[in-house]
Amino acid sequence: MQVYTGANVVETTEDNTATASRTWKTGLTGWIPPQFGSTYIVSVYIHTAGDAANAANISNKVFVTGSGNNDEWFFDYESGVLNFIGTNLPNGKSFSGNSVYIEGARYVGAYGVGSAAGEDANLGDLTISGTTISTSNSNADIILDPNGTGIVDIDTTLAMQLPKGTTAQRPTSPEAGYLRYNTTNNTVETYNNSAWVSVGDPDTSTVHVDSFSGDGVTTGFTMGGSASTNQLIVTLNGVVQKPTEVYSASGTTLTFTTAPATGDDISVRRFVATVDNSIVLDNDGDTKIQVEESADEDTIRFDAAGTEVMTMTSIVTTAKTPVQFASYTTSARNGLTGVNGMVIYNSTTGKFQGYAGGSWVDLH
Repeated sequence: MQVYTGANVVETTEDNTATASRTWKTGLTGWIPPQFGSTYIVSVYIHTAGDAANAANISNKVFVTGSGNNDEWFFDYESGVLNFIGTNLPNGKSFSGNSVYIEGARYVGAYGVGSAAGEDANLGDLTISGTTISTSNSNADIILDPNGTGIVDIDTTLAMQLPKGTTAQRPTSPEAGYLRYNTTNNTVETYNNSAWVSVGDPDTSTVHVDSFSGDGVTTGFTMGGSASTNQLIVTLNGVVQKPTEVYSASGTTLTFTTAPATGDDISVRRFVATVDNSIVLDNDGDTKIQVEESADEDTIRFDAAGTEVMTMTSIVTTAKTPVQFASYTTSARNGLTGVNGMVIYNSTTGKFQGYAGGSWVDLH
């Protein structure tokens, strides 16, 4: 709220499009009307132009009901415009060289629960700024609690942005049902009351279909891939068959208890689990094997405790930390089945040795 009183009264400007001296504009809107209290009734003064500091004096004041000479005035609190509505102008007042001054108060904050551009509004413990809602109190939750059987409905055809952060940035005291996007392992994850688990990734299933035709004799059919009995849905002429009683599977062989009749349409759906092999990592995401850190990189990367320790390409393997070879005594070495290219450390002789051409040789 902004109060205009004393030396801070507002000097108005005459509206020259209206009858002379009848309409005066403050240029300010949103004056607080007397419905909010009689103290908000504006006071009107007529005084020397350009002298607001001395305007608010009882000798300069004109009253809303006039002086008994049919010289009342009306102030529009919303638009900030004063109109002398009586038949006569204020009795005994001259407008020559004078201005009309207004004393009162305006509401200068945001209206409703929203906020004007660049301004904030408060609603309870919430702060609303533009399209952003945040808590006024540090570390407080924002709770959406529909009444009865109502739900929280995000009404959009595009997407909802989940909270995202690294493994290290997970909530320190998670509760069951927490959902976030983990930027360390690039998966959506949820807390199941005991651990963080990935949602829908990396494990998925692919369905493969094999089709055969019965001949009244054959009971065994070769599928296009291995599967267990519980990984199959088998239909005969569109009718789903009962596993173990009607059929079983081992490896790539599907075996019926009784040979399907000649002309029977056999359809076999194999559900095969597929794994996203682009990354294998531990629970906190700092030890991992990656085969595709960037698009079509074709480099296998090994990280341990957050540090890359080795890379492999089709051309070279590069170790970024010391490599420790297997250590054997001469006696233990002789018990090995040597293969050309083997390298060991011989602790008896204190030498690195390699197996080449059918025997062990010192490398230095």
